[in-house]
Amino acid sequence: MLWACILLPQLALDSVLRRREDADQPLVLITGPANRRIVQAVNPPARALGLRAGQSLATAQALAGGFTTVEHDPAATECQQQLLAAWAYRFSSQVSLHYPRALLLEVESSLGLFGPWPRFEACLRKELKTLGFSHRIVLASNPVAARMLANAHDGLAASDAELTRAALAAMPIDRLGLPADAATAFSRMGLRHLHQVLTLPRETLGRRFPAQVQLHLDRLLGLRAMALDCYLPPDRFESRLELNFDVESSQALLFPLRRMIEDLAAFLAGRDAGVQRFDLFLEHAEGADTRLQVGLLAAERDAGRLLELARGRLEQLTLRAAVRNLRLSAEELPAFVPLAGELFSARAQQQQGWEQLRERLRARLGDDAVRTVGVVADHRPECAWRSADLPATCAPGPAPRPGWLLEAPRSLPLNGLRLLAGPERIESGWWDGGDVRRDYYLVETAAGQRGWAYRQLGESRDSPLWLQGWFA
Repeated sequence: MLWACILLPQLALDSVLRRREDADQPLVLITGPANRRIVQAVNPPARALGLRAGQSLATAQALAGGFTTVEHDPAATECQQQLLAAWAYRFSSQVSLHYPRALLLEVESSLGLFGPWPRFEACLRKELKTLGFSHRIVLASNPVAARMLANAHDGLAASDAELTRAALAAMPIDRLGLPADAATAFSRMGLRHLHQVLTLPRETLGRRFPAQVQLHLDRLLGLRAMALDCYLPPDRFESRLELNFDVESSQALLFPLRRMIEDLAAFLAGRDAGVQRFDLFLEHAEGADTRLQVGLLAAERDAGRLLELARGRLEQLTLRAAVRNLRLSAEELPAFVPLAGELFSARAQQQQGWEQLRERLRARLGDDAVRTVGVVADHRPECAWRSADLPATCAPGPAPRPGWLLEAPRSLPLNGLRLLAGPERIESGWWDGGDVRRDYYLVETAAGQRGWAYRQLGESRDSPLWLQGWFA
């Protein structure tokens, strides 16, 4: 088996930066008790000011000003790691969160689908960059080795046990995940790298160190397997974003909304599912939340389309109060079936399918503004259709019918008129007082227009026809 480790060295900071529009401004992540605030992480602009992780907040403020501080939220960081696990589930059925700030993926069984490892790795890096997470990726023959090699490498591909052992042998002893007291003891013995430790007899290591040290070394070398709990994606998606300030314009909500929907799309891709409906909650400082429902007629998971629909609904909304937080919830996650596309299309970028146009119109105009025509089991043309909610199925009738019915039939002169087909007799409606007895004809005018006209039953051939509809 081959295992990839995706190490997320600044997951907590990335979780904050990816949801801010001012990510290029100096930002400091702080933690610790109120009487001693500690800098946990800084972004590159803050690092350029001389700020470093581990400094006290007082020291950082003495060194520089003009930077933003954000409280570290472990729960939010954990949510981001869960999101990344759902994203990784798209690439492998065995995804583990055994180590903090890291994802372990069994990838050997996925190479046939995603291509050789260099191509697969490039795909992972591209999507992680789009999601906004810094990362390091290492490939090894077992999950423990992959995780420990990621402490010192990025892009290393040890594709078999021999290459993995050679890479581990050169690793510093303090980067291998050993207990701190064991790593210190090895260092005092003059053993700085793993290959030096491996020259010692196992019996000597067993007498001088706890059993967990030898167990860890065996797992590193693939001599013993480690049981991993595999991730299973939940049945619903929930995301909440604290804006940290009051937003009074719906336009200002578009950037955080875009990031939340991109997270939803990544989650759906991992589950190989789509979304039928999702709810956007606008949390206000005072009063009840505003709930915005976005419903779709067919399952979808493309982030751009979902954002466009949500944006259309949001732009119709008048905010009754400033928005403090955003929350997105999706519970209806049916299987996703991609729409069939055309293989040869000269201007594919300018085409839009009916399904996408239909959803755009509903989002812009409202659910009740776009409807379909449904068939009613009635032979009378004026009674054979009804306005119905989308979608509706219209079964074709046994005979052609015009696509445009006139509001009221009108007399049609016989001059220059050709009868192409007919008569088709319709006698119906005796049960509701709307009894009709007509002979219908397919006619063509002198100008080439084709229509549908009738005579009342019993009228002579010289009687005028009544036009009821036009064919396209």
